[in-house]
Amino acid sequence: MLKKVLVVVVIAALIGVAVWVNYKSKNHLPEGFATSNGRLELQRLDVATLYAGRVKQLMVNEGDSVQQNAVLAQLSSEQSNSQVMAAQAGKDRAQETVSRADAEISARRQQEKVAKLDLDNTRQLYQQALVSKAELDRRQAAYEAELAAVKAAQAAKAEAVAAVGQAQAQIQSADSTHEDMLIRAPKAGRVEYRIAEVGNVLAAGSKVVTLLDPSDVSMTVFLPTNTVGKLKVGDEARIVLDGLDAVFPAKIKFIADQAQFTPKYVETADEREKLMYKVKLAIPTEIAIRYNQLLKGGMTGNGYVRLDRQKNWAPQWAIKLPQP
Repeated sequence: MLKKVLVVVVIAALIGVAVWVNYKSKNHLPEGFATSNGRLELQRLDVATLYAGRVKQLMVNEGDSVQQNAVLAQLSSEQSNSQVMAAQAGKDRAQETVSRADAEISARRQQEKVAKLDLDNTRQLYQQALVSKAELDRRQAAYEAELAAVKAAQAAKAEAVAAVGQAQAQIQSADSTHEDMLIRAPKAGRVEYRIAEVGNVLAAGSKVVTLLDPSDVSMTVFLPTNTVGKLKVGDEARIVLDGLDAVFPAKIKFIADQAQFTPKYVETADEREKLMYKVKLAIPTEIAIRYNQLLKGGMTGNGYVRLDRQKNWAPQWAIKLPQP
């Protein structure tokens, strides 16, 4: 009996040693590496209205995934409709003015031809001494008057054409305003908050929906001076999230140029180190998109950075992506 108890104790001791060694091997930080805990962050996009209006309809709910240019909400558009109709009516009037100017030019050119014939005949008669010099001058003045009338009609047409262009610009402006009553997603993302609701009256620039960009995922960590001095933007990093058996690749996206007080949620190795540098580790876009349903803002974990680029990553930090 005693022998059996000793065997059980020895086995338990061996298991304990194995667990402890495994724990130490996984959590011991080799020389040339540094780590800090942090939380996942997804880039937030505040989608706002360009013009004032009342929320007529909301097409999305919190948590919905949307594609770029998808309609998120619609504001009341009665006023913009009126502006479009008024601009179209102005264009129609301007086009009618152009048509009248064309008719006036045609009529004046016919009168010009008649005046030219009269002038030519009068010149021949004057050479034959059949009409006076005064009559010739009168015919010349009549012809020149018709030339001036043609030019005036052409100028009126040019003015009418310009009015058509101005009216078209007003139509485009009104159409743009009308289109902006539809609040669209600037890029693909996931709805985080519906800030406005149906019936709310919004001022220009008011936020309607907040989106999260699943392609822009990062973790902010805080590291001491002696560590940050060995890092540069673009260096490789690793992110290990709590509760996931995975190691995500990352790159250093940002390093603060000034130290700051360590946030309370960051557990530093030495509590005397009160000033730390903010470092942002970004997961590659293609991986962030592939696991966009898995990676969520606020997930906790650890970020690991390599201080010596000549060292290889330890096996426990080899890239290991979650199974689909």
